Amino acid sequence: MATTLGKNTPILVMIAIITGLLTFSFINSNGDFGDFGITVLSGLFQGMLLFLVASGLSIIFGLMDVLTLAHGAYFMIGAYVAYDVQHPGGVIDLTAAIPDPNLRFPVALIAAILVGAGLGVILERGLLRPLYSRPIFQLVMTFGVSLVMVEIVKAIWDTTIYSWQDRFGLQESFFELFGQQFSVYRLFVVGIGFVLIIGIALILRRTRIGIIIRAGVEDRQMVEALGINVQLVFTVVFTLGCAVAAFGGGIAAPFLGASNNLATDFLLQAVAVVVLGGMGSYEGTAAGSIMVGLAIAVAQKAAIGTAFTVLPSITPMLLLILILLLRPSGLFGSAHSS
Repeated sequence: MATTLGKNTPILVMIAIITGLLTFSFINSNGDFGDFGITVLSGLFQGMLLFLVASGLSIIFGLMDVLTLAHGAYFMIGAYVAYDVQHPGGVIDLTAAIPDPNLRFPVALIAAILVGAGLGVILERGLLRPLYSRPIFQLVMTFGVSLVMVEIVKAIWDTTIYSWQDRFGLQESFFELFGQQFSVYRLFVVGIGFVLIIGIALILRRTRIGIIIRAGVEDRQMVEALGINVQLVFTVVFTLGCAVAAFGGGIAAPFLGASNNLATDFLLQAVAVVVLGGMGSYEGTAAGSIMVGLAIAVAQKAAIGTAFTVLPSITPMLLLILILLLRPSGLFGSAHSS
């Protein structure tokens, strides 16, 4: 079926699904623009959190042909590190050095990024590099790494679910639209997500390092003959993917808190987004994240007061099945399926 559809089909399918979700949400809100706006903002918020995990997966797979199952663990680590830096009594207690929570939160995000990047370098150089030509071993090894990271987190922070207590300005601020209050922090997360979508796309498409990365994937020996260390470039790519995932965990922590369940909850949804958008397609991952986020928010709203409480959790897979029926290679995956 995929071969008979036009090249504009992915965009048309994406528009149709998003339009359908928004229409259903508006009808389900009984025409209340405030209620409708809350659902849309919640969907964009959840979509951007998904993108922060899935984008790293997509970058690493699309540019290195490596599918890692440890990405959810990096998201989890980012959440724990950000929580720990922000709150007193943790392993990294900066409350005395930086008493202002508004200043401490950016430091918490930077700490999450640095820890994620450092662990990414260790994983790529120490464990993954010998397995580049063995994809099945990559999956098994990265899944094992994820389990090990979860156990390490339990050893350091135990199994307690930490709820964010030390609030800061963005969390306390709200704006009003259509008679409803909206959290400024949710809007901030959505904005950060869109900035990353555009920024990473520009790096991959318009910069010298992006050209080197794509050329190294196509013909590694030729690029190395030009004196470029392709292996170092691949390490940078893998590190970037892990750092973005940890940053996502730090961004999500004020809402989701920190728990070891984050390692699996977001990984499954992120894998669904990557497959739905098209394996290795960065644009597909961005579009898929937004669609899945909106679909989850609409399902959460629709499930209120009904017996279908499981609907939000299975919505990503239902959407994945629908997309794969229309396009077996994913929305934007035709160029990657041969």
